Formats: sequence, structure tokens, C-alpha cells
Amino acid sequence: MREIAFDTETTGLNPRDGDRLVEIGGVELVNHVPTGRTYHVYINPERDVPMEAYNVHGLSTEFLADKPKFHEVAEEFLAFVGDGRLVIHNASFDMGFINMELERIGKSAIGNEQVLDTLAMARKKHPGGSASLDALCSRYGIDNSRRTKHGALLDAELLAEVYIELIGGKQAGLALLSDDEAEGQSFDTGGRSARMSGPARQRPTPLPHRISAEEIAAHAAFVEKMGEDAVWTKYREE
Repeated sequence: MREIAFDTETTGLNPRDGDRLVEIGGVELVNHVPTGRTYHVYINPERDVPMEAYNVHGLSTEFLADKPKFHEVAEEFLAFVGDGRLVIHNASFDMGFINMELERIGKSAIGNEQVLDTLAMARKKHPGGSASLDALCSRYGIDNSRRTKHGALLDAELLAEVYIELIGGKQAGLALLSDDEAEGQSFDTGGRSARMSGPARQRPTPLPHRISAEEIAAHAAFVEKMGEDAVWTKYREE
């Protein structure tokens, strides 16, 4: 399953009032494991960046002046997204801007069926607790010390980690199995649960013995001195 932890930065809060995108960041996940493939772009919003927005993300009108406009990056953005599911914290905000930008250039909107909102997930899993990205990083022990200001790619990277914790901390090793092999297997990185069905896969070539012949002989001599009632005698190789 392909998913994209996704975030944007904007000039304000409402695309219908003329606010625009200034940054997009995405982190690709396959079977809940980051692949190392990312998407990141700064965008010229074709308008001034208000001081309130600059204080949040640090992207000024001057910095963005020579960056591409949305219509110039739309195709590469859509190609990166493809049919992957967008994993977004407070999805209605980011998708409101994305779909408004797509509408401006005559492109089809991305439907809600392709979007997963981690804010709703967090509120359901931790009712009464803070569900902000910073609060969830703190709850799950995720280092967000680099987040002195909001940034789309950094926030997408942090969100990818938070999302994996929200769904139970699935171990990366399971991504190496096929869907059939992985069926019935689930893990929790906090050690709270583990379940596996079917036989464990064996190594095609056994690992070499880590104990030397001299060490084996010395241990055998030591056990011999303990007599026939020694517990170790039960584990002697026949």
C-alpha cells in the first residue's frame, strides 16, 4: 500500500479569501515504511506574504519571488501523488488549498476517499489529550527539536513517524513480506502486543556457530565436574 505523509504552508487560513500555497512537502510510505522518496517545492503565491504567516513558516515574499508558480509544478506534484493515499494532519485545511489551486488551473480535485486525516485519528485514539503535531511527537517520543518554525517537508517527515505510531508502531521488517506472508502479523513497538500466524521464515543458510571448539570443550569439562544431576546435562547434544 502506497501512502504519502503530506503537509503544506500557505499565506493564510482561507483559500477562498485569496490565500495561496507557498510550500508543499510529501514523504512516501509503502506498507507504512518510509521509502526515502520525498517531494518538496516552494511556490510563488503571486501575492504578498502577510507578517502573521511569515512568523509561522519564515517564508517571505522576497524569498518566494523567484520560485515556480503552482501551475508550473502541478503535473509533477500530481505524478508524485498518483493514486497514493494522502496522510494529512487536519486534512480539510491542506486539501482546501490544494483543491483550490487545482481548480484555478482547470484540474480535477483530489477526492476525500484518497485522504486520511491523522488529526481525527489522534482525537479518537487519545480523547481529551492535545492532538497537535508537537503534542503527538512528545507523546510518542519523536524528536521535533528541529521544528523551530513550520516547514512542509519537515512536518511531513514528523507526521510520517506520528502516523506509524497512531496505527500501532508497525515494524519496518514486515514491509519485506508479501501481503500473503504478512497477513495475520502485527506488532507494537511499545511491547504492548504481538501476534503472528503461520510458521516463521527460516534462513536459507544457517548462521555460523559463534562459540569456538575450545569454548565448547571447556564448557563440557565444567559440566562434567557438576555430576549427572546438573541441569546442563539435559541440553547435551546426543
